[in-house]
Amino acid sequence: MAHVLRVGIAGLGTVGLSVARLLDLQRNVLTARCGRSIVVTAVSARDRTRDRGIDLSEVEWFEDPVTLAQSPDIDIFVELIGGDNGPAKEAVEAALRAGKSVVTANKALIAHHGRALAVLAEEMKVPLLFEASVAGGIPVIKTVREGLAGNRISRISGILNGTCNYILTRMEKEGLSFAKCLKQAQTLGYAEADPTFDIGGNDTAHKLTILAALAFGVDVNIDAVYVEGISTIDSFDIRMAKKLGYRIKLLGVAERSESGIEQRVHPTMVPADSPIARVMGVTNAVSIHADAVGELTLVGPGAGGDATASSVIADIADVARGLMSPPFGSPVATLGRAMQEPMQRHEGGYYVRLTVADTPGAAASIVTSFANAGISLESIIQNRSEDAALLDPTGRSGAPVPVVVITYATTEQAIRTAVDKVIAEGYVVEKPQVIRIERE
Repeated sequence: MAHVLRVGIAGLGTVGLSVARLLDLQRNVLTARCGRSIVVTAVSARDRTRDRGIDLSEVEWFEDPVTLAQSPDIDIFVELIGGDNGPAKEAVEAALRAGKSVVTANKALIAHHGRALAVLAEEMKVPLLFEASVAGGIPVIKTVREGLAGNRISRISGILNGTCNYILTRMEKEGLSFAKCLKQAQTLGYAEADPTFDIGGNDTAHKLTILAALAFGVDVNIDAVYVEGISTIDSFDIRMAKKLGYRIKLLGVAERSESGIEQRVHPTMVPADSPIARVMGVTNAVSIHADAVGELTLVGPGAGGDATASSVIADIADVARGLMSPPFGSPVATLGRAMQEPMQRHEGGYYVRLTVADTPGAAASIVTSFANAGISLESIIQNRSEDAALLDPTGRSGAPVPVVVITYATTEQAIRTAVDKVIAEGYVVEKPQVIRIERE
């Protein structure tokens, strides 16, 4: 049997502790499957006196993760610190330069520095693995990089942030406001004290750009992703989506276009009977469209200590087996450039909610403005009753009313032109709501 694989873990938060515990719990199973023992021999954490609920008395402690990364007494460095710069980046670079295999769950690090780190890993001929950086316990990276190696992928999309999916689910199921759902998500630990990174769509964007690099053979480039969050979604939009046969989800979408790869993150109306619409709560889902297998959807826990640790350990097991492939599936030199596709070129259906003064001519102005922009309308709905009360609970006569426009396939540029024209006419009394519709 091969010699023991000595693991050094930097970061003993929820995921780090789960990795250490599961490696010990599954020691015999992993030895049988990998042909060698896997043992945690060193860790790095700020406070070694803290009771973490597991016995770490036999491992070597390092105050500095960079020193751990360079230690001759480990074979594989597991980075669970987080952050796209600082100690995490410095330690990963040090480990690679020292010829260590590296496993990380750090989506921000890979999204911002993936290419440079992949170049370094290739130069040193060591693995750089990051299964846990996307969708927690769902093995989506291995699926795309290895399981679908014989496919040409045309589109990859999904629910990649459990916090946003939890909020949207609660808004629909219980009729709660966005603010109330966010507060409850923070109380339950699903959202951070500062939730901007999640609800602003940035967390999803980091994960999407990693998937796009793997799926389409392009550089990982966070700047190529168009990003919108969910903070503008309100109860009225949730109710209208349900009436129209849709659910609202924050989706990350990457797909081939005529001019390159389109990467976008935004709230989306999806058919209520579609697989992605049925994914509720903090669960994640990824849908892949490929030529040989058709559509493949993976659903599972997108976060949590054990779920994320499961993906970390899958990467550690690959190192133990001696498996190695380029970090992004192809050598860095063969990767194309990922440039941001202007959203004006995006085509699809749209939901547009315009809150307008309840005066003669408002509806006519909307119809004319959309027609002049070359947009065909599927329906136009003017609400003065129960749905309008969600926006103006006073119910007073002459109060602004919501007008909802549903379009057939059109372009983002045409929508913006039409909406700007309606605003210029002076009927719109608050910022319009625009939500893209995915009908497939």
